[in-house]
Amino acid sequence: MATSLVLPCYNPPPGWEQVVSTAYRTFCDKVDGPVELIIVLDGPINDEIEAALDFLVPAIDDLRIIRYGNNRGKGYALRQGVSKASGDIIIYTDIDFPYTMESLFAVHDGLNRNEYDLGVGVKNEQYYTHIPPLRRGISRFLRMLIRLFLSIPITDTQCGLKGFRKPVAEIFLKTTIDRYLFDLEFIRNSFKSKKFRIKAIPIALKENVRFRKMDYRILLPEMFNFIQLLFK
Repeated sequence: MATSLVLPCYNPPPGWEQVVSTAYRTFCDKVDGPVELIIVLDGPINDEIEAALDFLVPAIDDLRIIRYGNNRGKGYALRQGVSKASGDIIIYTDIDFPYTMESLFAVHDGLNRNEYDLGVGVKNEQYYTHIPPLRRGISRFLRMLIRLFLSIPITDTQCGLKGFRKPVAEIFLKTTIDRYLFDLEFIRNSFKSKKFRIKAIPIALKENVRFRKMDYRILLPEMFNFIQLLFK
């Protein structure tokens, strides 16, 4: 069964191309069937990114690169990648592969065995010991809001690892939020459709993962996006 890995790329950390190449090869060695890699460049690129792409293009046979001029947000970037994905299974995660390969395999394996249509990575409690206190508080506050106002079975919607079988792409591509709450919109709409089997998959962070500094200016527009979801 063919798989598509979709990675949004914006201000990637140094050495990201080596991480991507190693993770891709490890993934290919473990799973059956071809694996296409789609990297979506979400905004302007510099010489360092061009050099990284020069490394990746000959290193990965089945590589597709999508680029456009301005930063549009993670949700927008992933919609561009998913729309071009040809795999029977589509998985997206972050460009630095912050989750263990075992977590990636766990999401893929259940899809490959047709145990569910949408696998939603959910963070274990150990995850919260690795992140800054303010970020931890924001994450738990959002989960509380989801539990109180949206009443969906999975409240940890923002984990950056999810996978689904090809028919679910229809729901993903109908999301409208361009930045972080696209995940919540996707999960909510998937439950509302009542068409697909959805399962929460516990995942774990890799050791020594470094989190990018959060831009807290996004909180107000994302709160507006949350309010909009309440009335959709």
